[in-house]
Amino acid sequence: MSGEARRTRRPLPVLRALASLGLLAGVLWWIEPRALIAAFGAPAPAWLALALAIGVLQTALSAWRWQLTAGRLGAPLGFAHALREYYLASFLNQILPGGVMGDAARAWRHASLPGTARDAAWQAVVIERGAGQLALLLVVVASVLAAPALQVVPGRLGDAVDLRGLPWMGVLAVLALVATALAGSTRTALRSLASATRQALLGRAVLLRQLLASLLIVASYVAVWLCCMRMSGLATPPAQAAALVPWVLLAMAIPLSVAGWGIREGAAALVWQAAGLDAAEGVAASVSYGVVVLLSTLPGALALRRHEPGARSTAEATPTCRADGP
Repeated sequence: MSGEARRTRRPLPVLRALASLGLLAGVLWWIEPRALIAAFGAPAPAWLALALAIGVLQTALSAWRWQLTAGRLGAPLGFAHALREYYLASFLNQILPGGVMGDAARAWRHASLPGTARDAAWQAVVIERGAGQLALLLVVVASVLAAPALQVVPGRLGDAVDLRGLPWMGVLAVLALVATALAGSTRTALRSLASATRQALLGRAVLLRQLLASLLIVASYVAVWLCCMRMSGLATPPAQAAALVPWVLLAMAIPLSVAGWGIREGAAALVWQAAGLDAAEGVAASVSYGVVVLLSTLPGALALRRHEPGARSTAEATPTCRADGP
């Protein structure tokens, strides 16, 4: 049975890799390669160095958010351990299809520590990543409300992808699947996750810290993107780009490619064009961003070699056991 399951799952990474390649090919077909090459200027190493430095702060803050969340659920982590694991997870997310395999491995290793509740370890990762997506969604909404000029972007995006052609039968099928998923043990798991979310994310004692950390992390993503634009000599106004980048990052949450490649570039082209900007510049910035993010996660490769499970990780977690408690 396990062999059959493995054979069933084996094509999925290949399909996601092919999805990335297909989407990239579609972007190149839509935007002439000559226009894309012309969008790149002379690289500026100083901006690359700044982007990588911001990436270090971003990973440290993300690891702290995970530590905070896990501590609230009674599954404490030491910061050094959390930082090493977060670098490793980020690196795996960059090289494995789906963009979430590193996080799954992070949760599994945390759950394997002595004295750590399995459910709490997995819930901590789900809630920590969910907090980031919630903050990103808030930033997208705020950007539309703060900049009236951006209010035309959703309509233009809808016209570009022809949302009116979405079959209603498909919508009903999705609703049926959701209703089915809410039955039985899944419903119990969702209730447990909802309770954990109230404790680790929405609780009065922790909500402000979670929100501030998540907003700072989103700001760091935008800052890295702007550094990539300056590094590549792109002419898109930084203030306008800063309002559009969260839209592209939100599209990357779709786990259908390798490290967001293809989806990110397609979203950047659509968003830039919908905003009346040069789509080739959006794609060029997206490609630069993807390369910089990959470089910023390379310390995770070292963490993979130096990983030591068991007692040492538990020893690291013990001193901070009460730091993030209720």
